[in-house]
Amino acid sequence: MKEPFAPGSKVLFYGDSITDWFRNKEDPRDLGQGYVARVAGAYHALFGQEVRFINRGVSGNRVGDLLTRYEEDVLALRPDVVSILIGVNDTWRRYDRNDPTPADVFEERYRQLLQNIRWDLPGCRILMVEPFLLHEPADRWQWHEDLDPKRLAVCRLAQKYADWYLPMQGILTEEVIRTHCKESSLLYDGVHPTEKGQALLAVHILRTWEVL
Repeated sequence: MKEPFAPGSKVLFYGDSITDWFRNKEDPRDLGQGYVARVAGAYHALFGQEVRFINRGVSGNRVGDLLTRYEEDVLALRPDVVSILIGVNDTWRRYDRNDPTPADVFEERYRQLLQNIRWDLPGCRILMVEPFLLHEPADRWQWHEDLDPKRLAVCRLAQKYADWYLPMQGILTEEVIRTHCKESSLLYDGVHPTEKGQALLAVHILRTWEVL
């Protein structure tokens, strides 16, 4: 098996609470307790410790927040790889705060983030992870009217800017159908992954990088 990243590479995970997952923000090397730590642990077990994994997820963030903290949390770190998972809060705030992010605004802000990376860090490779929902509680079905146009925007942008794209909505749906599991066994509130959901996300990131 060939190691996908050169020794000394920095791999940055950028996003919201799904990425953050209880990381200690006082410790810049802390990876949290979710999929980022799982990816790093599996990678280091296979290839050693010479690649540095960095978690810069922040709970509650929307795509505009990623733009706001871009210089501090991306540009200053100069990563070799960036994994981005963002979008569900741009939907959620419509339903819990009446503070929507229109799909075209979401797409333009995401495009600006990607253009910044391509301009400032031309050697950096980008993994874009599709935002996702499952449907326990049942009102999450309604959220697709808002999230689905954003998912399509992520797909469009990935075709232009990404080196890898992970279609997590379909992966989660297929897992439910294939294993006959409850949706809440993967995402406990339709949004946030359980231990099983975090493991599934980590495995598919590693497969996307052809590590597994």
